Amino acid sequence: MAPAPANTTAAAAAGLASAFAGLAAAELAAAFVRPESAPLTAVGGAVVDATPAAVKEWAVRSFGTSDKLVLTLGIAAVLALLAAGTGILAVRRLRTGCALAAAVGVLGAAAALGRPGAGWKDALPSLAGAAVAAAVLYLLVTVVRRPHPAAGRPGGTWPMDRRAFGRLLAAAVGASAVAGYAGRRLGAHGSAGATASRSDLVLPPPAVPAPPVPAGADLRVPGVGPFLTPAGDFYRVDTALVVPRIDAASWRLVLHGDGVARPLTLTLEDLLARPLTEHDITLCCVSNEVGGPYVGNARWLGVRLADLLREAGVRPPSQGGPADQLVARSVDGMTIGTPVETVMDGRDALLAVGMNGAPLPFAHGFPVRMVVPGLYGYVSACKWLTELRLTTFAAYDAYWVRRSWAQQAPVKTQSRIDTPRPFADLAPGRVAVAGVAWAQHRGISRVEVRADGGPWQEARLGDADGADTWRQWVWPWDAAPGEHTLEVRATDGRGGVQPQERRDTLPDGATGWHSVTVSVHA
Repeated sequence: MAPAPANTTAAAAAGLASAFAGLAAAELAAAFVRPESAPLTAVGGAVVDATPAAVKEWAVRSFGTSDKLVLTLGIAAVLALLAAGTGILAVRRLRTGCALAAAVGVLGAAAALGRPGAGWKDALPSLAGAAVAAAVLYLLVTVVRRPHPAAGRPGGTWPMDRRAFGRLLAAAVGASAVAGYAGRRLGAHGSAGATASRSDLVLPPPAVPAPPVPAGADLRVPGVGPFLTPAGDFYRVDTALVVPRIDAASWRLVLHGDGVARPLTLTLEDLLARPLTEHDITLCCVSNEVGGPYVGNARWLGVRLADLLREAGVRPPSQGGPADQLVARSVDGMTIGTPVETVMDGRDALLAVGMNGAPLPFAHGFPVRMVVPGLYGYVSACKWLTELRLTTFAAYDAYWVRRSWAQQAPVKTQSRIDTPRPFADLAPGRVAVAGVAWAQHRGISRVEVRADGGPWQEARLGDADGADTWRQWVWPWDAAPGEHTLEVRATDGRGGVQPQERRDTLPDGATGWHSVTVSVHA
């Protein structure tokens, strides 16, 4: 006898509940493997890697630092639609539906195995989730297909036993919620050692302290952020869907490769025993559009990278060294390639351990990250650092270079109007037009502002805190009633004027003058 017609809503609910059960079981299993092995994280990472650079840029522009949350929600939405369809299919073809539910888990396992640094154990959470999803779908659909015992007559068309289905559905969802919660708690417990290692870390005082920030560096204009960006407000742009939480006691850094006469393996204790340098450095993301928010200034503490390379016997290409690229690798597999010549040219390129007087936050690379003034982050600022390998640009393309970005990317001269905001409605009279300008490792010598295409007017600069940080600026504008366009341009410390031509961020950073349009009411 063919199965009785089933309620489509109930069938879809069965599919959704089975998917939830599978994800919860996988989350629980991932707590015993590693967070990156959870299927949503693994699939999300694979999607990020496969996404064209232009789409990634659109996501950063559209969603900012919430891009990873949007991606995860998008994957969950697609999975929910697939799960609901699988439930409806399973009512008519039970084995096919269960096989499809299991196949989705197998795809998650394949994604997990394809992640950098993955081992065979990384497939286990998705496989466990596949088995649970298929089993729960089988149980729920069996009840959906079962006629109510007190309804109809033998051989007739009977409704399903809704009460039995409801009880089983509630039990499945409840058990899944408990399993998912347990997985999250166990995962948090697993990272407790990392959290404790950061909390217990006491940074030594710098052997080379940074000079005090000049009193006039922060102009304290309302609408312009502080000269030093708090760690909690510092931008974050990376591909990690789950922020790595590394126990400082188990962290190791390996330095090896072409031209390395003495390979090194260092612990955090080894690094902290070396002379530490403190330096104020502004970082900027290459994805930052003209006038964008992905730039911040902080006081970094770390070991000079050039000193470490020389200790290992490395020579820059200008001195006959065979390697022109330093490839930094993160614990999550990210690779970032930096010119060896730049790192060793005398600037304070650091293996940073501290940020604004405290150990690095997890989101910004704890326990150790790279910071190289004058280069965009994608060619210099590797977080969660675990390996440094000397090679050549001809022999190896790092992660972003394989995705159409330039091999080498010095920061371009940029300026930004922070106040007034675009489309602000202002009162007539004196208005403070203010913002920041940066050209790391060249410095800023001049900022000019103009209104409505008129003559350029020189803004007042905040005091310089070296050549590696941004400078604040302010220009008093006599605003008359009407609609006005304000523009800004900067000149770097070598006399280079910020170009007017607008260029996109790809392949090596945006150019163009930032402008805002405001209204001044009568």
